[in-house]
Amino acid sequence: MRSICLAALIPALAFAAGPLTVVKPVISQFDDGIADPPGFEHIPGETIHFACRVANFATTEDAKYHLAYSVQPFDPKGVPLVEIYKNEVTDEISPQDKNWLPKIDTEMVIPPLVRSGTYKIVVKVEDLVAKTTAQLEVPFEVRGHAPEPSAQLVVRDFRFFADENATRPLEKAVYHPGASVWAKFDITGFKYGAGNKIDVSYVTSLVAASGRVLWTQPEPAAEQSESFYPKSYITADFGINLANNIRPGEYSIVVAVKDAVGGQSYETKQTFTVE
Repeated sequence: MRSICLAALIPALAFAAGPLTVVKPVISQFDDGIADPPGFEHIPGETIHFACRVANFATTEDAKYHLAYSVQPFDPKGVPLVEIYKNEVTDEISPQDKNWLPKIDTEMVIPPLVRSGTYKIVVKVEDLVAKTTAQLEVPFEVRGHAPEPSAQLVVRDFRFFADENATRPLEKAVYHPGASVWAKFDITGFKYGAGNKIDVSYVTSLVAASGRVLWTQPEPAAEQSESFYPKSYITADFGINLANNIRPGEYSIVVAVKDAVGGQSYETKQTFTVE
């Protein structure tokens, strides 16, 4: 009986050698994948996988451990990206498992419209046997689109493109009769309702140099949504087909934006040339 009692105490002595610690953190693009190399940049909308181990946890006299933990990612300003993930795990440790460490393993999606910067995953662990806690912050980089923030409703980064599939904006916005005028822009500075609700709409118009409106979008394009993480901006694009008999000269695209939640409006005028 004496030797059996000593064996039962071995796990408690082995796993309580130091303070509770979160170790071996891994951020990867794949489940059980290798760790991202230093400087690796994730992109908005990507699913990232996170894993780590817990060391120096205590066990009961019957060689059982009991851990509670949470995992949550944050943006550079400390705003959580997704809802916190919580879980508990308990199991029995045999003498043969004295070097084994419990694993925390989860995945999370980076919201699609986030800015570039250094983000972090915060892991918190509580040893429910020893009544101790531990925390670890694991940084990771995100390369996102980054329109300049604004306290008021505004259109940013208006770009003209040669066609719908073009990836680079035109250096000079020059089109020909019968061509399609394609443009992209960002809207930011809108306000939020409950649940980070946004309600933003815009109408585009084609205007001649004389000020005469040649065409107006029949129905506003709208972004009405709620999200856990507040959208800091929204992206917009549109195309307008020029008439074959349009006269050469200077024309403008006018975009009128409304923020229903914040009671704001904004208008921008962007010029292009028809040759």
